[in-house]
Amino acid sequence: MNNLIIDAANKKIFLMLIKDKNVYSVSYENSKTNYEKLTILIHEFLNNYNLKLNEISRLYINRGPGSFAGIRNSIAIAKALHVAKSIDYYCFSFDDFDQINNNKYENIPNLCDKMNIKKNLINPIYLS
Repeated sequence: MNNLIIDAANKKIFLMLIKDKNVYSVSYENSKTNYEKLTILIHEFLNNYNLKLNEISRLYINRGPGSFAGIRNSIAIAKALHVAKSIDYYCFSFDDFDQINNNKYENIPNLCDKMNIKKNLINPIYLS
């Protein structure tokens, strides 16, 4: 199972791939230009590890709190991939896992399962 985590809610755009128990990550400057080419950044990131979008089993999207533009763009991409490639997505917030001490990106899939985060459900948290 290959999982892709997208976090564009914070100061950096962060992507993490969990592939066959290996973990790969990359971050990009949080800028308008990078928001506009987020799909290209994702595609290039997956290509670096010889993966195609249809090989992604699940997406995990940080729903905030954070940047309105970053959250909006990453959620829109998750919805588009769900429709086009039937990839399920989970929208999480690190606030969802407050009582758990092991809040690392690589633990997000297990934490979403443990906390019963609903699949294909979005409830963004924007900073004012």
